[in-house]
Amino acid sequence: MNQPYSFRNDPDVPDFDDSQPVAVMDAECALCSWGARMIHRLDTSGQVRICPVQSPLGSALLRHYGLVIEDPSSWLFLDKGVAHQDFEAVLHAGRRLGGWARVTAVLHLVPRPLRNWLYQRLARNRYALFGRGDMCQIPDAAFQRRLLR
Repeated sequence: MNQPYSFRNDPDVPDFDDSQPVAVMDAECALCSWGARMIHRLDTSGQVRICPVQSPLGSALLRHYGLVIEDPSSWLFLDKGVAHQDFEAVLHAGRRLGGWARVTAVLHLVPRPLRNWLYQRLARNRYALFGRGDMCQIPDAAFQRRLLR
């Protein structure tokens, strides 16, 4: 990916508070909505924020990192200005969140090419397999405060 905090120099990326980790996820995907709820539940510090790819900030970040906005089969996890993508984002988020989220570390046993292949198959078929959801409509007020729009 790019240098840490490279998005700060991109005039197309709106200014935002990047002092804490940000998960950039598809807000219309039921699996991603579940993942966002898990981040909310497991991040007891309340530091990790969630940014829908459908928001101006989310789409600008995807464009900055060369990802497709119209069909976001990737998600980003920005931590200390460094972008982690796809399965690597899942693994990094698990380490960052700690606690039960560290269970994701077992996925390191799967060779990276296979992990990437599995992630892409799952991501490209996520609507067919899991349906659609709307994480922005989750009624939990504390969850809503995490959202960057």
